[in-house]
Amino acid sequence: MIRVVLADDEAMIRAGIRSILATDPGIEVVAEAADGRAAVDLVRAHRPGIALLDIRMPRMDGLSAAAELRVAMPGVAVIMLTTFDEDEYVARALAGGAAGFLLKASDPRELLIGVRAVADGGAYLSPRIARKVITRLTGGRLARADAARAKVQRLTPRERDVLALVGRGLSNQDIGLGLSLSEGTVKAHVSAILLRLGLSNRVQAAIVAYEADLIGGDLGEG
Repeated sequence: MIRVVLADDEAMIRAGIRSILATDPGIEVVAEAADGRAAVDLVRAHRPGIALLDIRMPRMDGLSAAAELRVAMPGVAVIMLTTFDEDEYVARALAGGAAGFLLKASDPRELLIGVRAVADGGAYLSPRIARKVITRLTGGRLARADAARAKVQRLTPRERDVLALVGRGLSNQDIGLGLSLSEGTVKAHVSAILLRLGLSNRVQAAIVAYEADLIGGDLGEG
């Protein structure tokens, strides 16, 4: 069962999200909050697998809540949910350790896909967000590509294989199936990759994989 703490300052939005999540029998909303401070407290109390946070909330916004949870509850994956897709929000969310970024205007199925993907150890960006990230990356592509290639040279060949599949958004289970590895071994490889490359989360790893030309296609697919 995927346990979720949901935080949004609009009661009707929370009700809609809760209803969508309830269509999947494998997902349970265990607590709800109307502000970021309460969300952090509820995550500490309930220890869910996922914290689904709106970006704009009173007392503490979702980005600040995500940053606090990254330190206090690193085992909880954070998905940001918002009506806004401005570059500043996306950049801060990724830097703050978010494993997913979803737009409220997206197809409801995307919410379920994103929650499932992140719960399985993957990362998920709404396709619209993924395109913005890639467009932003291509601005200084050559310099970043050289830096990314230099980074991935620190990895073993197997770690580069794993990184390429992380870049395609695959879960640990799917990576294991693709490379004939146990899920535990994949987790160990992912942890080693993040440590060697000085990265905070799988989304940042996926960006490095893209910049180093380890993968093809858009982030968020696969």
